[in-house]
Formats: sequence, structure tokens, C-alpha cells
Amino acid sequence: MLHTNVYLQSLTYQLPPNVVSTSSLYERLAPTLKRLGIPGSWLSSLSGVQERRLWDKDTNLADVATVAARDALEKSGLQPEDIGCLICTSVSKEFVEPSLACMVHHGLNLPSTTLNFDIANACLAFINGMSQMAQMIDQGCIKAAIIVDAECSRSVVENTLNRMTKPDIDLAGFSKNFAGLTLGSGAVAAVLVNGELAHNAHRIRGHVALSDTRYCRHCIGSMSEILTDQTSLMKAGIELAARTWLLASQTFGWTCDNVQQFICHQVGAQHHKLLFDKLGLDFKKSFQTFPFLGNVGPASVPMTLAMAAEQGRLHPNDRVGLMGIGSGLNCSMMEIVW
Repeated sequence: MLHTNVYLQSLTYQLPPNVVSTSSLYERLAPTLKRLGIPGSWLSSLSGVQERRLWDKDTNLADVATVAARDALEKSGLQPEDIGCLICTSVSKEFVEPSLACMVHHGLNLPSTTLNFDIANACLAFINGMSQMAQMIDQGCIKAAIIVDAECSRSVVENTLNRMTKPDIDLAGFSKNFAGLTLGSGAVAAVLVNGELAHNAHRIRGHVALSDTRYCRHCIGSMSEILTDQTSLMKAGIELAARTWLLASQTFGWTCDNVQQFICHQVGAQHHKLLFDKLGLDFKKSFQTFPFLGNVGPASVPMTLAMAAEQGRLHPNDRVGLMGIGSGLNCSMMEIVW
């Protein structure tokens, strides 16, 4: 799907204060690693995650989401009454209802006419949210929207460590639980606008997506654990990405050479390398945050995009490809002209 009148006006993020090194986690896992004959150095090279960040124990997700959304709104130069819709795409939930979006709506003091709701699609929800809001803007339903996401992995990381240090954990159980140790936390928000409100903004060209739901049970997550069939999930995900790349090439005219920067969902080192090898892409065009942030779920792509911009990796008129594979399986790709 191509968009005709949609721009990324602002993008901001919040980092948790607590840095947790992978080496400190492996110290706690030392007896298990020794018993199972798993070298800690091998695990480190497999994931490539050297550290991740965690919020304080008493942190309220609605509060950090509101801070990120308020920063994005202020940076955009818009007023609350300009926002036609606010959506939250967080995987992390402290309660089933009400929506996190309505709490952010209240925190920002948005008008009662501003739509607000949550959407969920594992690690792809933020890209999906951008696409949904872009369609509403193109159709003239709204002039501007806020997409916000706040993730907290503390519970998953701590519960995963507790399970993996039990004396009866076997190699299969260790493998199924391992992804839980790669998760990180953070918050991010974006403001999308139409051409009338855009100034010094970045054009969103369009979005494509494909699914392969035969693998819907190969990665199951809750607020306390994430269990994955890593080998089959990675293989199927990379194959789905290859098919989605073909669709993106047909839709956007992408080639290996004419996209200047790829911003990917940050899963880990092995996944990143396999993806770029499969698609035949230049690894130098990929900005990586997984070594110091871990996998921050749906916040991963927009946080990485914001950091790449901060560090001067994006230049005017660059074609920027956002790419992600999420449990389900689903794959999404989006182009932004910087």
C-alpha cells in the first residue's frame, strides 16, 4: 500500500535507568550452564546482546508512555486539538482493561474528540499502527495521530532466570526459555501528520506485509515468560522476510542498492546476519541497537530509527527501509523518505 500525503513529524524515546549486563545474568546461570555443558561465551555470540535496560520496579507503564507521547507532541509543534487519534501498541500490559491509550489520552489532556485505542501484533504493532494512522490521514479522516509504545521486560527476565536456574531444567527447556533473556525495555512515540501540518518532516511512502500463521504457536509470550521454538521460528521468519522483500521491491521499487539505510526489528546477532545474508543486503546499511538495548518488542524499530537519526546515519532524501518479523508469523516493511 502506498501513501500519498503522510509524514513522520516527530519521533522521541525514553530509556529506562537500570542497565543490566548479560555477563551478570550469566553469572546467575553459571551452575546451569556448567551442568548442561553450554559455554557462556557461545550464548553471548549467538544473541549479541551485551546489555539491556529495565525500568524501576515501581514504574507505571502509562506514566512512561505519557512522557514519550508528550515529548513527541511538543517536538511536533502541534496542539492537543490537532490530534485526531492516539493509539498504543505495547505488548507489555499491567492490566487487561482499560486500554493504555486512554490513560495516555488523559495524561496528555487530549480533547474528547480524539480517538484512542490499543492495537496489538507482537513486535510489529508499532509499524502496523503507523500504517493504520497513515491510511486514516490519507483518507482525510484525521490530520494528525500519535503512536506510542512502552515496554517493560523486568518480569519476563526475572521469571526466566528463576526457571533457568532450577536444578531440573534440561537443554530443551533452556532453549525454549532463552529468548526471555534477550528482552529489553523502553518507550517511544511518533507523530504522523498530513501535508498541511508537516514541516521539516519525513514522507512515509507506504507499507507492505505478509503472514505465515502456520507458525502461530512457535513463539508464545505472556507477562512472565516467552517460549520459543528458536530453530523453526528463525528459519520460517527469514523465509517470510524474503517473500515480503519481493513484495516491497514490487511496491516501492526497492533494490539492494537504492535503499540507503535499513532499520530492522532488533532480535539478535544471528537473526540479523541471517536476514541480511538471505536478502543479499549490505550489512553496513544496518544500524544496530540490540547489543545495548536487547529486543524491545514493538518499540525496537522506532527507537532504532530515532537513534540512527541522532547519530547522523540518516540524510535528507535517504530512502529508509523499516523491516520487522513478529511472532505469528508476520512480516512488515515500510519506506520513509528522510
